[in-house]
This record gives sequence, structure tokens and C-alpha cells, in this order.
Amino acid sequence: MKQKDLRSLKNIRINILKLSNKAKSSHIGSSLSIVEILYVLYFRILRKKDRFILSKGHAALSLYCTLFEKKILNKKELYSFGQNGTKLMAHVSHKVKGVEFSTGSLGHGLPVAVGKALFFKSKNLNNKVYVLISDGELNEGSTWESLLFACHHSLDNLIIILDNNKIQSMGPVNNIIKLEPIKKKIQAFGASVFKCNGHKIDKIIKIFNLKNKNKPKFIIADTIKGKGVSFMESNNLWHYKNPDDRQLVKAIKEIKKKYA
Repeated sequence: MKQKDLRSLKNIRINILKLSNKAKSSHIGSSLSIVEILYVLYFRILRKKDRFILSKGHAALSLYCTLFEKKILNKKELYSFGQNGTKLMAHVSHKVKGVEFSTGSLGHGLPVAVGKALFFKSKNLNNKVYVLISDGELNEGSTWESLLFACHHSLDNLIIILDNNKIQSMGPVNNIIKLEPIKKKIQAFGASVFKCNGHKIDKIIKIFNLKNKNKPKFIIADTIKGKGVSFMESNNLWHYKNPDDRQLVKAIKEIKKKYA
């Protein structure tokens, strides 16, 4: 991994931690699990004409911190997160520069992404639509309806990324509604399905660049909730908690060491 990549990943994670502490906000585990995916999208993949929707809108902090690292948001805007009068709410809002669509209630981002992809394809436009969903969203009927529709209309300009961290709000995914075998299920709908380590930049880039002719692309990105901070990793308490000052210092120390 290049030094500039390490530096950006470190900066994004540290800002997530600092802002969660400052605003006393939740969903820090969900935000940390998608850092590499968002980084690759914004620094390697997305073109000006493409669209991106964060369907798991509760991971807003990760997107805001990525937009800051990309210099789309400034520091004053970023550090207004969670404060009175801010545009940077705890769930992503289209009022924020660089955000395509407001999300929060799960299962809403993919239907909108499908609609955008259908529009672009019907106009023979070379725009791609990327949407990042959570594994908990696979409990939503609107997700499966959207997949059926996208495959029926051969929306090969649609790229769906699943943040497969295997934990949702109330506990392990397998204890709530078992999703496996995810790959076979999505393939049966008619999508091209790929799988990768969602924390390896080179692997993510490679998957994004693979062809998916006449089919939507569905990427299963295996991730770790709370990635980068040992006491947060795979611990669902951090879906709700925010780090106190002592925990913040400890977490930042870990991040700096791992991304040195």
C-alpha cells in the first residue's frame, strides 16, 4: 500500500473517532468498516458523471470524513457534525456537498440507485451508479425487489457493494436472518457476483475493474465492524456507543501505529 493511501486511511479513521467523541454520536463501528471501500471509490473509481449512494446512511461519518479527505468538505463544515444548525446530520443528507441522496431508513438507497441506472441506460449515457448497502439491508424486501428489477433490465451500469461485516443493529446477522449462501442467491437473481476483502485497497480496485456485461455487478466486501480499533472490532456495542476521552486517546494511538 502506498504511503499516501496509508496517510489518508489514517486521517479518515482518526476524524471518525474524534467526531464521534465530540458529537457523542453512534454508529462508529459501521463507519469504520467501510473506510477502504469509500476511499477507493472517491480516490480511484468515481468519475464526475458517475453517482454514488450510501444506502447504509447511518455510516454518515465515514462518508463525511472521506469527502473532507477529498477536499470536497472543509474543516469547518466537517467539525460542525452533530452540532446545532449543521447540515452534517447523523444520517447522510443530500444537503451536504458531495452527497447524492439522503438515506437512513434501510432499504431506500438501492431502489433510487436502480432508478438512476435505468435512466442513464435508457438515454444511452455512459454514467455508472454505485451504491453501498449493509448486510442488515438484505432483510428488507425493497432490496430484493430492486435486485430483481435491476437484473431484469440488465443494468450493467449499476454496481452494488455489500458491506459484509456480519453484524447488524441487534446482533450477528446469522442469529437474526441467515443470509448465506449470499453469492449463490444473488447469482440466481441474474447479477455478476464477486467477492473480496473489503479492507485491501488493491483487491477492491481489482474487483471494481472486472467486467460485468449485461448484468448488474454485485460485490460482496468482507469487512470487520469497527475495523482498526481492537476494542471496537466485531463488538456490536459500538453500533451505539461513542468513545469517551480515554478511549479516544487509546483508539487514535492504535490507528497511528497501524497506519504508520
